[in-house]
Amino acid sequence: MTDKQSGRLSLKAKIFIALGLILVISLAITAFNYYLRYFGPSVTDNEQYLYIHTGSDFDDVYKTIRDKEIVKDSVVFQWVALNMNYPKAVKPGKYKLTPGMGNRRFINMLKAGNQEPVKLSFRGYRLKEDFAGYVSKQLEPDSVSLVRLLDSATFISKYGFNRDNVYAMFIPNSYEMYWNISTDKFFKRMYDEYQKFWTEKRNEKAKALGLTPIQVSTLAAIVDAEALHDSEMPAVAGLYLNRYKRGMKLQADPTVIYANKDFSIRRVLNRHLIKDSPYNTYVYAGLPPGPIMMPSIKAIDAVLNYQKHNYLYMCAKEDFSGYHNFAVTVAEHQANARRFQQALNERNIKK
Repeated sequence: MTDKQSGRLSLKAKIFIALGLILVISLAITAFNYYLRYFGPSVTDNEQYLYIHTGSDFDDVYKTIRDKEIVKDSVVFQWVALNMNYPKAVKPGKYKLTPGMGNRRFINMLKAGNQEPVKLSFRGYRLKEDFAGYVSKQLEPDSVSLVRLLDSATFISKYGFNRDNVYAMFIPNSYEMYWNISTDKFFKRMYDEYQKFWTEKRNEKAKALGLTPIQVSTLAAIVDAEALHDSEMPAVAGLYLNRYKRGMKLQADPTVIYANKDFSIRRVLNRHLIKDSPYNTYVYAGLPPGPIMMPSIKAIDAVLNYQKHNYLYMCAKEDFSGYHNFAVTVAEHQANARRFQQALNERNIKK
């Protein structure tokens, strides 16, 4: 082989080597781009959660992600999503977004429906509209749908309630559920929790009082509204049970306020007492048709474990501590009431 031929082979080799290097670099760049598209940081910190509503398709999800700038490059996200067949696996829910999450991990989470549970805590709601409004801010069902079911005699009757006492079904506590729970399943979950709460022991105590669980909750709602301090609940419950068993009107001010639908009332006056409403226990004897508010667990248990005493009357203490002066006789009660009314006058509390 001549030197000239050897030089030519070296040139060819150099060309092949150069082409090989170019190919390797191209493949490396392609692989790196591929890696970045799938595994590189994609999710931004613009939003804490991605909400996918029931019935949404991929176009809806993509529009939300693009409009809210949830990922750095929505076009790349779309390309990866299509390659991972996500459009055929869209699932509704509330998904927690982790800044820097890659597209592959993000899409796998969405495809699997791995959403974060919602912690729903509630207590003390008076009106159905207020409760429905709160729930609709935490879960997907809207307030209109929730109120419609709360007011549907046909729907709630299958759980053993009516429109007046349905609040007794909701046991104030903290619950975990998924954001996209349906209205029907939400009510079913609440009923299941109600059944768990009313254990055999609690049912036996209610029966010993001559009350149903719904009646216990109805009385507990009054106790809850009257007692600002949990420690006083058993005594207040005992007082109302004494009146109830004797056939006396309960004459509970919170029921008057509820009957008047004016929750700004601080001083119950004679014009409030004559309001004709089945909830007004100054007008009608016995328990109201249902709870005047969502009673707390402590109030329910206070009724079931009431304090035994002979008190029939109570009046808020004149020191505005939130506690009450209890009395056995009308004379004692009138003396307590005069002191409280004088305290109201001194503070110019007229209504």
